[in-house]
Amino acid sequence: MSKRRSNGDGLLRKRSDGRWESRLTIGLHPDGKPKYKYFYGATQKAVKEQVKNYQDDLDDGLSEGDISFQEWSKIWFDGYQGQVSAVTYESYKYTIRVLDRFFGKMMLRDIKAYHVEKFLQKEKNNGRASSSVAKLRGMMYQIMNKAEANDLIRKNPVRFADKMRRDAMVKPKDSFTEEEVQTLMEHLPMDKIGMGIRVLLGTGMRCQELLALEPVHVEPDGSVIHIRQAVKQVKGTVSIGPPKTHDSIRDIPIPAEIRPYVIAMRSMSGETYIWQSERVNRPINPSNFRDKFKAAVSSVKGVRILTPHSTRHTYVSQLQAQGVAIETIQALVGHAEIDMTEHYLHVQNKVKENAVEKLDALFKVS
Repeated sequence: MSKRRSNGDGLLRKRSDGRWESRLTIGLHPDGKPKYKYFYGATQKAVKEQVKNYQDDLDDGLSEGDISFQEWSKIWFDGYQGQVSAVTYESYKYTIRVLDRFFGKMMLRDIKAYHVEKFLQKEKNNGRASSSVAKLRGMMYQIMNKAEANDLIRKNPVRFADKMRRDAMVKPKDSFTEEEVQTLMEHLPMDKIGMGIRVLLGTGMRCQELLALEPVHVEPDGSVIHIRQAVKQVKGTVSIGPPKTHDSIRDIPIPAEIRPYVIAMRSMSGETYIWQSERVNRPINPSNFRDKFKAAVSSVKGVRILTPHSTRHTYVSQLQAQGVAIETIQALVGHAEIDMTEHYLHVQNKVKENAVEKLDALFKVS
């Protein structure tokens, strides 16, 4: 037995422009006059198919009102405010703008897997990096998944859209070689920036985590650094906030050869932060630190000028070279990949301490 239709079969007619039109009564206005919904197509069959799909959606409990992608993306996006960091929120805002330029005026019901594939291919053809294309697809999936959960669409079209192939040649992440690390350890200046670079190499912490350190976060004997906060920079304004993810809150055991540099860096602390700007009680601007980092590394002959973040890649690659388990490395650097979370959440402190001891020979200056 077929489901009961609440809105009739509608009125079908051919328009003067040659298209077919169907008018469906979907309710009443506050003044009692009928409320209509219109469907258009090149053939009777196409229009009837639209009407049938619309009525099937209603029978399945989907929302009766049409809503555009732009309207829904704003509702979805507003729900994230306060749930993510300011930096992440700004990143989301940019991604939403890119999606809105393509899908903005389209009704959610009308977006198909084909449209998603066309959009992703267009972005890739325009030179957007594969990682950025994947980010666009990921956010589109979240937005449409929430629409599906709220009965605004029958199914999430992104789920059925083909993923874009990644570029065949993916540039490897830069990291210092073992020889470069030893050269840096020996020839970096013995000032605060020199100490800081050595600490980055020996801990794998993010630059934003280093710059947010307060003396209380560093054990007096240099044996452990406690990551509890990070520097945030939004539209040029620097502030202190939580680390990148929940898993970034961690305690990093320090190799014995690195501890003297940690102690020295701590002794050069500002009034509030170890790395403090000229403004009282404010952390140093990351851009300022990057300039100091570049100048210090440039002063050491035989070493490439890489970014501060390359010290993090160096730390990971050196631990891997020493045979340290990937679960332990993830716990040390505070990564939060979903498929590995269950593994590294259970890594014990003693395992981490034993792991970093393997770096002592690397950092030892003869």
